[in-house]
Amino acid sequence: MLSHVIPFNRPHGFRVVPMKEGGISVEVPYWRINRNHIKGIHACALATAAEMCSGLTVLERLDPKQYRMIMRELRMQYRYQAKRRTIASSAPTAQEIDEQVVRPLQEADSVDYTNTVVLRDSDGNHIATGTVTWQVKPWSKVRTKL
Repeated sequence: MLSHVIPFNRPHGFRVVPMKEGGISVEVPYWRINRNHIKGIHACALATAAEMCSGLTVLERLDPKQYRMIMRELRMQYRYQAKRRTIASSAPTAQEIDEQVVRPLQEADSVDYTNTVVLRDSDGNHIATGTVTWQVKPWSKVRTKL
């Protein structure tokens, strides 16, 4: 369904997998379309997977009908060249979202929430770390119309 909702990501072949203990992982296949000129998974494909993973893990804990999220910042730290299927994963707890997002929104129009995503290849190598900051606000506080 996500490939229809977010057609930009369709060619990458990302696969979203809920984690048993909560959280989301996004698998990036080692396909030709995802590779760069030195045959590693392209940095932008990894960053896109980190963004998708982070956003979905936050939405897993928040009602998208109640809150709007916009990415404010994406920072990537690359550590190892991805030459295999790579998995981005993140698992914020319900308590973390409650303390850092829901409660502060009772007194503020919006909050920034920063989430960390770890990307590892199928051999377990730490490929990259993504740090994504989201602006979260209730739809009732949004001033622009869709």
